[in-house]
Amino acid sequence: MFEIIDIINQELSSLRSKGNYRHFLHQVKDDDGNPFIKYNKDGTWVKAVNYCSNDYLSMSNHPYVIEAFTRSSKIYGVSSGGTRNISGTTEAHISLEKTLSQWHEKEAALLFGSAYIANLATLQTLGRRIPELIFFSDEKNHASLIEGMRSAGNKKIVFKHNDIHDLEEKLSNADPLAPKLVIFESIYSMNGHVAPAAEILKLAQEYKAMTYVDEVHAVGMYGAKNAGYCFNDPTAIKPDIINGTLSKAIGTFGGYIASSAEVVDFVRSFGSGFIFTTSLPPAVCSAAEASIELLQKDKERVYKMKTLVHLFRKLLTEEGIPFTFNQSHITPIKVGNPEKCKAIADRLLHDFGIYIQPINYPTVPLGEECLRVIITSAHNEDQIYHLVQSLKKCIRG
Repeated sequence: MFEIIDIINQELSSLRSKGNYRHFLHQVKDDDGNPFIKYNKDGTWVKAVNYCSNDYLSMSNHPYVIEAFTRSSKIYGVSSGGTRNISGTTEAHISLEKTLSQWHEKEAALLFGSAYIANLATLQTLGRRIPELIFFSDEKNHASLIEGMRSAGNKKIVFKHNDIHDLEEKLSNADPLAPKLVIFESIYSMNGHVAPAAEILKLAQEYKAMTYVDEVHAVGMYGAKNAGYCFNDPTAIKPDIINGTLSKAIGTFGGYIASSAEVVDFVRSFGSGFIFTTSLPPAVCSAAEASIELLQKDKERVYKMKTLVHLFRKLLTEEGIPFTFNQSHITPIKVGNPEKCKAIADRLLHDFGIYIQPINYPTVPLGEECLRVIITSAHNEDQIYHLVQSLKKCIRG
């Protein structure tokens, strides 16, 4: 036991010495609501503006969503009371899965405790039950996708990030008789890159490969009815399996997959990450369904968020502050050093009332440490101007 503790302490010390130790900000929501928070500074609550929340459209605070949660919690309480197989499947779960499947134009959907678990359980199940399945994975895929493939133990072929030519070469060299699954994200969480989804989906079809697309940063904000980036073009090929989250634009909690009835039933029947865990609270399901109902028709919140992102990048460019340009709403400002990244973030918080979490290894590779700025529909233009001027002082000061 003592040897294990020694190893644990060595690993933690190594993280600290390299500047990669994670510090959690103790915070509460401010009375003024999003995007304001209060953080605990030496026992005093200090107000700040949050620029790293994934509550992109502030749906967690929407009165209609809160009302749905409250009404459902009065019926079901705050827990489902069981796994989906043992007393944990309620009308709220069934209704939300039906809404998700229709939203994504699929036959069925399946809820999980998180999108991470949905990725892990689905890929693990497909791989373990189909040993000859070959995974084709974008090199920048999320940790949950990587862990799902790793735990499955199948052959994995990694293709260069967003490189359609490299993917085609690897598909063409693979066993034509082996089942194949091409796995990528529509919007990559750390660099904000947008995948050439239409081209990848078309190529996969040509090589008779199934496709698995992680849409967690796109559902609720992109495409027809805000159903995801892969729904931008109604005539384009759609993914075979979609992974989504209820925890970002939708503003609640949990994750899901949407696919054919056979795929969903397969994961439902064999996926240990689905079977052996308590299901989502019914009230969360009801709140998520209410949020999706609004988002399918929303234009104002998404438009405001994207307009503010455009303004932010315009001001950064005018001030000569380099950032990673992309077609998404995620704006990384590369720093490249963990100590400097944290120092800038600390000064932004304590001197200017701006909360941006520094993103360090292992979330990003060594040397790619950054400030990942998230502009939401809750922000306003004055806050964006203040943010850019504050960044200018901290980065150059």
